[in-house]
Amino acid sequence: MPDAPTPAVRFLALAQVAELLGVRIEEILELIMQGRLRGARLGAPAAWRVEEASIAEYLAEQAEDARRRALWRQANAASFPELWGPPIRIGD
Repeated sequence: MPDAPTPAVRFLALAQVAELLGVRIEEILELIMQGRLRGARLGAPAAWRVEEASIAEYLAEQAEDARRRALWRQANAASFPELWGPPIRIGD
């Protein structure tokens, strides 16, 4: 049985990615250098392109980070009596 064809990897220009994310092109290039977006220099002359799938992964990572931060803030805002009950008084 022949292998199923793999979907073609789609690449976007830095300007397209910057517009999608609402940031500057320099920030997209920095995300590539940090390894948070997958990019490659393609074409002649070579220009940076970002793998489309990595954008969705980056956004999911950002959403998860925001969720965790919100939970952390919520946990820090909780008082001990709310978590453990009222204090026990000895000798009353």
